[in-house]
Amino acid sequence: MSSVKSRREQYSEATRAALLEAATRRFAEDGFAGTSLGGIAADIHATRGAVYHHFASKTALFEAVLEAQETEMVRLVSEAGAHAGTPWEAARAAMEAFLDRSCDPVYGRVVWQEAPLALGWRRWKECEEEYALGLIERLMAALMEHGDIAPLPMEAAARVTFHVLGAAGMALAEAAEADKPRVRAEYSEVIDRLLSGLRSRPAPPAPGPPAPDRA
Repeated sequence: MSSVKSRREQYSEATRAALLEAATRRFAEDGFAGTSLGGIAADIHATRGAVYHHFASKTALFEAVLEAQETEMVRLVSEAGAHAGTPWEAARAAMEAFLDRSCDPVYGRVVWQEAPLALGWRRWKECEEEYALGLIERLMAALMEHGDIAPLPMEAAARVTFHVLGAAGMALAEAAEADKPRVRAEYSEVIDRLLSGLRSRPAPPAPGPPAPDRA
């Protein structure tokens, strides 16, 4: 019996993964409103019942797709920061990885354009904060502890940074494919300058001994 159950579990997991893949493609191409559960099921030669076995509604399926997209974003951003030598370099690498991810047409369409419509503003904002805000707080805490930026109220600093990055993500999602390199470069420069403005200024050098009187 355990062998049969194991095969059933494997089949169920494979079906769920296939549904997520098909739904991701449909939501990215046709949007939330233009996607039907029947169409997603047909893409993998399944029934609507198979969809409802795994997801209670189209909204629940979309939220699972969003979760997968954001989980991958966090992985890429965290991985980029982990390979940096200093907290400042980690923050810069994480920002660049986020901008790269936001240039991806699937991520941009699902996260920045369709999610507010599919989930409503409040739930979308909760999801974005769940995945991004804690990561930003950890990066900023490391910068403060290392002395790269002067101590700031953490919640305010993290939320301002969160909204700045959100503006970049939205702009990249809305930009035409040919314009994305330019838009990405512009937002990278602006965000870099904003972060650089928070950097702690080095203390002025201590005064040395008076110069000898050569008179």
